[in-house]
Amino acid sequence: MSPRFAYSDLVALSEAVLVKAGLPAEPAASVAAGLVEADLLGHTTHGLALLADYVEELDNGTMERKGWPDVVADHGAVATWDARRLPGVWTTRLAVEEATRRAAMYGLGAIAVRRSHHIACLAAFLEAPARAGMLVLIYSSDPSDAHVAPFGGLTPVMTPNPIAAGIPAEPDPILIDVSTSITTAAMCGRVGAAGGRLAGAWIKDSHGNTTDDPAAFKAGGSILPIGGLDHGHKGYGLSLMVEAMTQGLGGYGRADAPREWGAGVLVLALSPAAFGGLDGFTRQTGWLAEACRASRVPEGAPRVRLPGEAALGRKRQALAHGVVLHDGIAEHLSWLAARFALPALVPLAD
Repeated sequence: MSPRFAYSDLVALSEAVLVKAGLPAEPAASVAAGLVEADLLGHTTHGLALLADYVEELDNGTMERKGWPDVVADHGAVATWDARRLPGVWTTRLAVEEATRRAAMYGLGAIAVRRSHHIACLAAFLEAPARAGMLVLIYSSDPSDAHVAPFGGLTPVMTPNPIAAGIPAEPDPILIDVSTSITTAAMCGRVGAAGGRLAGAWIKDSHGNTTDDPAAFKAGGSILPIGGLDHGHKGYGLSLMVEAMTQGLGGYGRADAPREWGAGVLVLALSPAAFGGLDGFTRQTGWLAEACRASRVPEGAPRVRLPGEAALGRKRQALAHGVVLHDGIAEHLSWLAARFALPALVPLAD
């Protein structure tokens, strides 16, 4: 049986590692909680698997340690921040809090964040505001890298450019977190490092052939957009939209030729109370959710789930019985604990 770890122990160790690496207490706590939340939800490529990378970024100075985002523009319901390469999980959390505060005042609030560091798992920001009755959307792109070619092309131009939404509903919110490409660079890296193959022909090699071999991506290929070779124009269009809503609205991106791992981010919060009312909103989302769950399925197939339903179920199980970490993550945490002379992570007793 795989070892299980207490949620509080994972957060405490991660926070202590980040403080030892030079982060002040507030961003360290925010980043630690955000990474562990990703693992609770099952987004294991974008959770604690990133902690060692973040420490390396702090070591080499490509993640800023101290300070706050600068305000570039502020126009009531909307604002633009320069995150100054501060920890992206923290600055995005601040942006979500600020966007929801403005939405409570104006009906909607939007914060564009430029020069952010990597922001990890978008779904990790969504549950709390959705349970508080706020519809929050997050868009992200990395202008320093290129993994996805435009539809019909071979040269990678964009990143997987995720879109996430936390939608108030009963009994649980609907949590959507999808990339505009079929898979992610992190998953290609994980599968490739294990010597495996992807679950489908999601890569286009440098000659335009599709393959399930992640080595083709590393060798200069590209990740296919949602829709693949057949309907990839749809994922391509969504990816262009994300680039415009992040780098375009933030006024900083690929045209500036950044080289450091990071993100352009847009957080958009809408208050249903300011539109048709929160009760009316959840009445509609509740009806839709139940209709989807009740949809007829093939004989023997499981019932239809809502986005986020399985993730929240995993989170409940992990909080009650302990977190199972993906292969290799516990070893990385032990290495970080030893490096910073911190107590070792101890699994829960069976």
